[in-house]
Amino acid sequence: MTRKGKKASHPEEPDTERTLKDEVQASEAEKPQDETAALRGRIEELEALAEALRNEAARAKADLYNFRQRVDRDRARMRQTLLEELALRLLPVVDNLDRALTSGEGVAVKDLRDGVSMVQRQFLQTLAGFGIVPIDAVGSSFDPAFHEAVALYETTEEEKEGRVICEILKGYCLDDRVIRPAQVQVGKKVDSDDTK
Repeated sequence: MTRKGKKASHPEEPDTERTLKDEVQASEAEKPQDETAALRGRIEELEALAEALRNEAARAKADLYNFRQRVDRDRARMRQTLLEELALRLLPVVDNLDRALTSGEGVAVKDLRDGVSMVQRQFLQTLAGFGIVPIDAVGSSFDPAFHEAVALYETTEEEKEGRVICEILKGYCLDDRVIRPAQVQVGKKVDSDDTK
């Protein structure tokens, strides 16, 4: 009975094992399909994201191109406007020079000189309106940021050492920036014996 009892008490064991094995195999077969479906879904999401990012990058590139074009147009327009303004302010100076040249015959030299001097003042005032001012050089200490030494002036006077003695060509600044340094003659002290 023991053998029969054992056989009789466990007759379903092989069937249970098969059923469990079948369930495990079925769940394992479903796992790859579930994982595959999940991975495919994730791939589709990432592809959609990549496409959206490509579109966004293309829009940003187009926006940058359009911005550069607009800046270039604005810069050209601003340059043109400034040149027109400069021309309109300089034309009266040219007109006055023309008048001085046409009325020069039969006019005293002193009167002509006074007229040209007035035109020069008008021209300098026009330049000052644009922020262009002359550099005051004569008598000041030599400064290579504002002056270009083109000659030396030998002197025995101590106070003229390193000072601008003579201005050969006037220099100009535009606001705080030197646009042309003044060409100057600078004093150099020498012993009275060296001058002989």
